[in-house]
Amino acid sequence: MYSARYEYDGRGGNHERIDFLTSKEKVPSKRKLGVVIGVLVAVLVLAAVAAFLIWLFVFKDADSSTLSSQLRPAVHVFSGHMKLADVPYDEKLEDTRSRQFSSLADKLQGVLDQNYKLDSLLEKYYTKSVVTAFSEGVIAYFWSQFDIPISDLELAPEISEERVLENLEMIAQQQRSTTNTGNVKIVEITAADTDPRMARNPRAKECVYRLEADATPAHFSSPGYPKGYPSESRCQWQIRTSEDKAISLTFPFFHIEDDCSDDFVSIYDSLSPDDSQAITVKCGQRPPTNPLQVVSSGNIMLVNMISDGEEHLPGFTAEYKSLPKSLVQKCGGVLSDPKGVFTSPLYPVFYPPAIDCKWTIKVPAGKKVQVKFNMFRMKEPDVDTRVCHKDYLEAMGTKYCGELMSLAFTSDTNILNVLFHSDESYTDKGFSAEYSTYDPQNPCPNKFACASGICIDKALQCDGWNDCGDMSDEMKCKCAKDQFSCSNGLCKPKLWECDRVNDCGDNSDEKQCSCDENEWRCGNGECLPQEVKCDSKTDCEDGSDEASCETSPGICSDFSFKCRNGDCVNKVNAECDRVDDCSDRSDEDTCTCGTRPYKLNRIVGGQNAELGEWPWQVSLHFRTSGHVCGASILSPKWLLSAAHCFVNPDQAYHLPSNWQTYSGMQDQYKQDNVQRRAVKKIISHPDYNTMTYDYDIALLELSEPLEFTNTIQPICLPAASHVFPAGMSCWVTGWGVLREGGRKAQVLQKASVKIINDSVCNVVTEGQVTSRMLCSGFLAGGVDACQGDSGGPLACFEESGKWFQAGIVSWGEGCARRNKPGIYTRVTKLTKWIKEQTGI
Repeated sequence: MYSARYEYDGRGGNHERIDFLTSKEKVPSKRKLGVVIGVLVAVLVLAAVAAFLIWLFVFKDADSSTLSSQLRPAVHVFSGHMKLADVPYDEKLEDTRSRQFSSLADKLQGVLDQNYKLDSLLEKYYTKSVVTAFSEGVIAYFWSQFDIPISDLELAPEISEERVLENLEMIAQQQRSTTNTGNVKIVEITAADTDPRMARNPRAKECVYRLEADATPAHFSSPGYPKGYPSESRCQWQIRTSEDKAISLTFPFFHIEDDCSDDFVSIYDSLSPDDSQAITVKCGQRPPTNPLQVVSSGNIMLVNMISDGEEHLPGFTAEYKSLPKSLVQKCGGVLSDPKGVFTSPLYPVFYPPAIDCKWTIKVPAGKKVQVKFNMFRMKEPDVDTRVCHKDYLEAMGTKYCGELMSLAFTSDTNILNVLFHSDESYTDKGFSAEYSTYDPQNPCPNKFACASGICIDKALQCDGWNDCGDMSDEMKCKCAKDQFSCSNGLCKPKLWECDRVNDCGDNSDEKQCSCDENEWRCGNGECLPQEVKCDSKTDCEDGSDEASCETSPGICSDFSFKCRNGDCVNKVNAECDRVDDCSDRSDEDTCTCGTRPYKLNRIVGGQNAELGEWPWQVSLHFRTSGHVCGASILSPKWLLSAAHCFVNPDQAYHLPSNWQTYSGMQDQYKQDNVQRRAVKKIISHPDYNTMTYDYDIALLELSEPLEFTNTIQPICLPAASHVFPAGMSCWVTGWGVLREGGRKAQVLQKASVKIINDSVCNVVTEGQVTSRMLCSGFLAGGVDACQGDSGGPLACFEESGKWFQAGIVSWGEGCARRNKPGIYTRVTKLTKWIKEQTGI
């Protein structure tokens, strides 16, 4: 026999214990009943005590915190400045500990206190005002706080910036008729709604610092650097320099949480955290090749750091120094050389606030001026780029702002005026432009002249691409054999048919690929009745009719994601999409991949990769021959490459000892922060065919694991069900030759390509493409993978924020030949083999 006893486990839980009893150990029924009742009473008492203790030590703080947050009043802060008249400036006003600072600050705070009493609503919720700093002028910087209880929250909108400012302006109005204001005459006053976390009191023991800048660089850093800044950080740095100087601020190291609503650094062209004086607000991580660099318009600057997130990241180091104002404000002028370059002030440093420039470009009479921008970035919050009412560049009556990836224009005469304007808030990297002389009689020697005046290579005419920007290079074209004639008369590469992209503009390149309205198109192009969609039966050969069907959870097809527990999820690209689709969460548990820690610039026209832009790219060196092939990082010990890189029996390419791998490399001649590893094992696919390049895939096991850093990260390995649709834009990278027959690149190159429809690609390659291959390319020519890129990744970015490897550079006809796509090993067809070999 056995009896069941319930025992308290010391953590508020009860567990059943089973004791086996012999016949001699039987308990009389009455006694047994009494024992059971006693035990149950004791258990209930202990459970009650445990529950109370758990609430007291675990939930009480959370409950009280929630309750207090619900009862906490809404805090409104307004910051601004007051300009004083008839007050001599004393440098001691800069020292918040001085008697002079305290005397004038207290007097001004008293004026604010009295003035808010003139408005019954403001008086009711007004808490305090704090004067934080003084600068030449004399200008006093302040903030005022209003606390509104939860019960009065409906009145919160009435405590507005407009109402506060209207009240404060009464001070200046009153002083025009009287001088009896405590011997302080305020002639100008501003106020703006401000994040309450910015409200610092320099006279209290808070994280507030006062710095003096001169020509010698000095430094400061975030609290806790480099171990990590604490949560709830509220720090402020006031930086000053002499009146004839400006301030330059650079962040050699910057690593703040990515979400700017939690953690951020804000910089102001003022000593007040007034949004109308903000230079920029930044978060995230920046590479050393793209540091944050800003300058002030005057001799003051304010830096704030706020942290509310749970991540304790390293923070930042900052370098500050003074610059002559003449240097900061230097811009514009007359440019009369036949060609040249002009940039925004201090480019590539953020241009200063409140500056205007004018360039007058003059070329000989009868000629015109042609301008092309290599970089244009003048982004600002809440700006309509069609109007450009804040920062802008203006030429021939048109204003330009925002971030433009392509900008060029030609003047009407031989003189072109270019204007640049930045207002008092928010600056950016600005622009870099080239100008040249344009001859209307012979506008483009040996080139094609666009209607806009831009010159392009003749090979780009009638190639299907809008290279001119106004389509003039694609008009009146006679289509070649390898082109498709659109219904609207345009010519497009045949390879652009059926890629789910309206390349023609009238969709004629896609119409012939579509099934009838009452039909469903399978992934392989077959048309079936519409009823086959989501009928819980696999009708299409590839199972695409049951993909993404909630009504068919049990059906497994080529498009189904296979969970570790054997379940199938009928959802396209279920893995690493931040949604737990599998009951065992296996679709999301291997997703520490495919991220780029650094925030990067987009450079117009440049194909040099930035440091950390492709952190999974690896350079493979054979003996002393230098770079031979590329590879990608899958895990600390495994790389993915192409099998054909290791097939050359004469030179023993198959021997691991002959290879060295370089991860984190950007420049072949620079080894900083590059991790070199020997190869322990090379595993080429057993079915690799040296004639057809089928199964062109190889795995490299490293002799020792990589250490992941900002410039070394793994790319995501796609599930077998992952779909990379035709028309999708992806990137191919490598150090291959820059042109057919040319030399290998020194700096890592990148090219944006798009995936091509399988059936169309198979026609163009005359049936050489197998199911283990995919086609991709920018088929106008000039952009493609080339010799030396072999084994490198074709990386595609998904909406989930992850980069997945769609292909491995395998083969192609020549380099970047027109309408000759690059052929890549299709990774999804070999995912199972990769996992079997590596255990990833």
